[in-house]
Amino acid sequence: MDRAISASEANQQFSRVLREVEHGESYIVTSRGKPVARIVPIEADVRKRRFAAMVEKWSREPIRYIGPWTREDLYD
Repeated sequence: MDRAISASEANQQFSRVLREVEHGESYIVTSRGKPVARIVPIEADVRKRRFAAMVEKWSREPIRYIGPWTREDLYD
């Protein structure tokens, strides 16, 4: 069952809301008392399909050699 949460509460507690959604909770976000959005978990099979598509796409990409680098190069 959806739990109601105001937009300002959702904004202030977004990390907690996402953790709960990840564990199966769903929320109706309200603005001035009217429902405006719904936050629901992505179904596991949808995640798996999207991940598989991403891996398949990356596997078709050519391997690119970018040369040697150091950790300090990352922060220039």
